[in-house]
Amino acid sequence: MILTASIISFIGFGLFAVMLAMLLAPIEALGWWAGWYRRPRRYHHAYKGSLVASKASDHSHYVIYLDGIAKGSYKNFADVQTYLDGLKQALPEISLIDVLPYSVTDIPLTRYRPMSRFWRFARERKLKNDADLLGFSINLSNLFQVFVSADKRYGPLFNYGMAEKIIEALLAEGYPVGSGKPITIIGYSGGGQIAAGVAPYLKHLLRAPVDLISLGGVISADPGLKDLRYIYHLSGDKDSVEKLGTLFFPGRWPLFQNSSWNYAKRKGKFTYIPIKQCKHNGAGGYLDENCKLDSGDNNLERTLELTLDILCRPADIHAAREKRGPFNALYARYLS
Repeated sequence: MILTASIISFIGFGLFAVMLAMLLAPIEALGWWAGWYRRPRRYHHAYKGSLVASKASDHSHYVIYLDGIAKGSYKNFADVQTYLDGLKQALPEISLIDVLPYSVTDIPLTRYRPMSRFWRFARERKLKNDADLLGFSINLSNLFQVFVSADKRYGPLFNYGMAEKIIEALLAEGYPVGSGKPITIIGYSGGGQIAAGVAPYLKHLLRAPVDLISLGGVISADPGLKDLRYIYHLSGDKDSVEKLGTLFFPGRWPLFQNSSWNYAKRKGKFTYIPIKQCKHNGAGGYLDENCKLDSGDNNLERTLELTLDILCRPADIHAAREKRGPFNALYARYLS
């Protein structure tokens, strides 16, 4: 009985902690907006409120990467870094910018925070075991920021702050405002929602076409979807996390035809790309190089190849788009 009572108390405390963390999730964005928090000095770019690039650039394409909710520090996991290295190696002419997605202050969980020591410990446990319960607290913390981005009350503040960070990074890379050079955001998991949230600011302030490549993105019916030119949504057949987006966000339900999600679908912005033998993350995930396919490639190589196809010929890929259903011949090589 004592053991049972202890377990119940532990579960109750855990639920209370989760609810408290959820309620406090918007505080950072609100505090940043109020001027309480500042970004680390060394991460400030040339952009100071005037849309002037810091240097000339000959990049033909600008790519922003927003990682999934497992990200707790500036340093990427090995599979993510291999993916980004592959993109840059294959397309040296692009500007590839890796932005911390879940903090408007650009401060990761593991640095400059009152609980940084706890988050570092949690990240170390996650590195040893991706299913570790304590390590999963990082995912929960970042998931709450995804909900903040999707919230109609706090989302505009959070998304504006994230957009400002991305614009600073783009201008530091020499993005020529008004040039029309394409900007593509690769949003993994919750990064897909952040991408949708920042799209209007990037499109209108930089006067640029903005595309989204969603790697299992958990995305709401965000108004920003209307400002994206193309949306390429990669969905693994074993990815249960990506499918939670439909459950979490009613605006994606067919019942709400006037939502931004269904509007974007009607306007033909979506290119839905189903991928077989693919989970959300970890073993069997989009970036797993140890998961061998019948073709001889691995999941990481398949995802990288598809990303490169989209970046090199977005209009062609979009023109051959398919909704949920039979697979277009253009994507046949990704089936196995």
